[in-house]
Amino acid sequence: IKARGLSYQTLTNVPDWQKDLSLRQWQREATIEPPLVENLALYFYTLAGQENTAYPRAVSASFWLLASLPLALLAYRFTHSRAAVFTALTFFLFAPYGIPASRAFQPDPLMLLLILLFWHSIDVWATRPQSLLWALLSGLWGGLAIFVKLPAVFFVVGAAAGSILAHMGVLSALKNPKTFLIILLGILPAAAYLFYGLFLSGFLGQQFGARFYPQMWVSAAFYLRWFLKASQVTGTLPLALALLAGILAQPKQAVWLASLGAVYLLYGFTFSHHIASHDYYSLPLLPLVALSLALLSAPVWQTLRPLFSRPQKMMAAALLLLSLSALATQHILARRATDWQAQAQTWANIGEAVQHQPGVIALTTEYAYPLAYYGWQNADSWLASVEIQNFLTTWKRLTQKKDYFLVTDFAEFTRQPQLQDHLYKNYPLLSQSRDYILFDLAHPYAP
Repeated sequence: IKARGLSYQTLTNVPDWQKDLSLRQWQREATIEPPLVENLALYFYTLAGQENTAYPRAVSASFWLLASLPLALLAYRFTHSRAAVFTALTFFLFAPYGIPASRAFQPDPLMLLLILLFWHSIDVWATRPQSLLWALLSGLWGGLAIFVKLPAVFFVVGAAAGSILAHMGVLSALKNPKTFLIILLGILPAAAYLFYGLFLSGFLGQQFGARFYPQMWVSAAFYLRWFLKASQVTGTLPLALALLAGILAQPKQAVWLASLGAVYLLYGFTFSHHIASHDYYSLPLLPLVALSLALLSAPVWQTLRPLFSRPQKMMAAALLLLSLSALATQHILARRATDWQAQAQTWANIGEAVQHQPGVIALTTEYAYPLAYYGWQNADSWLASVEIQNFLTTWKRLTQKKDYFLVTDFAEFTRQPQLQDHLYKNYPLLSQSRDYILFDLAHPYAP
C-alpha cells in the first residue's frame, strides 16, 4: 500500500481518482520504520515499468538467502564442522515458517540479514579486540539493523553482551576505545531517525503507544500464546532441541546462547501484546535455533563420520540433497495449492460494488488491507464480538457517517447475532455473493 502510494504519484497514465486514493491510503498507514523496502519497490516498479509485488518479494528473498552466509560463518566459528554448518543452513532455509517469511514485503528479512552480519562481526571482533576493521563492521551492521527496525536493538545488544562475556570480559571491553566506537556507530543511525521523526517532522509522535502491557505478565494465557507463536516460527521440537543445546554447549557458546535467550525474553515482556499475537515478532528465533542445532549436531556428526566409508558418505550426501529437493518441491506445491489470484479478484469486485466510495465499515479479516490494496477501497473496521460491551452504543459510535456495511468474515458475523438481526431488519442488501454481503446504511427501511 505504501509502495503503491509512492509509485502512483510518479505516474501520468493512471486515473486521477487512483492517484488520489493511493496517496490517501499511503498516508493513512502509520510510519514507524524508515520506508526502505517501499522505496526499493518503487525503484523496481519504475525500472520494470509496472507495479508488481514479485519484485520486492524477490528482494526480500535475496536478503534472506544472503543472511545464510553470516549464519554459516558463525556456525563454523562455533563448531569447526562443515556438517554442523549444513545442519544450521538446512533448518534456516527449509523451516516451513521461513518460506513465507523470507518473501514477506516487510523490513524483517533485511533486518535479519543485518542482525546476522552483526552477530558474526561482533564475535570476530571480541576475539580480535584491536581490529579496527571488525569494530567498524560491527558498529555498521548493528547500527543499520536498529535503523531498519528498532526492536533489533535487543538482538544486537544481546549478541554483543554474549560475545564480550564469552571472549573478553566486561572490564576489558570497557577499557577498549573500540567498544565505544561500536556503540557510537550502533546508536547514530537510529538516533538520527528518531530525532527527525519525533522533533523535526513529528510523524513518530503517536506511534509508540499501546505497545507495553505489563498486566499481561500475570496471565497464564499470555505465556501459552507466546509459546504457541514461538513454536509456530521454529517448530516445537527444534525449539526444545535448542534449549538442550544451550545446556550441553561449551561454556563460551553457552554464554552466548544464554545472553541472546535472555534478551529474547526481555524483548517478549517489553512487547507482550505483540509477542503473543504476532508470530513474526519471534522471527529472530530462527537463526538462533539454527545455531543451536549446529552446536547440538556437531558431536553427532563427529561420532558418525568414522563409521562410514567414502562411498557411503557420498550416498548419504546424495540422499540428503534428494530429500531437500523433495522438501523444496513440497513447499512450492503447498504455496501453489491456493489460488490467491481468485481472492484478489474478489476484493476487486467488492471495490467495484462499493464504487470506491468513502463511508464503508467492514467486518473483515487482515485489518481490511486486501480490500484496500486489491479493491482500491478504504474501510474502517467493525469490532470482534469479544470487544463489544454494548452493541447499540458501539453501533452508534462506529457507524456515524457510514453509508455501507461490508461483511466478508462470515465466521465472526455468525458470532454476532445482534449485528445480524440489526442489519437484516433495518437496512437493505445492496449486493451479495458467496464471498461478501454489502448493506446500504444510507437508506434504512422506514420505521
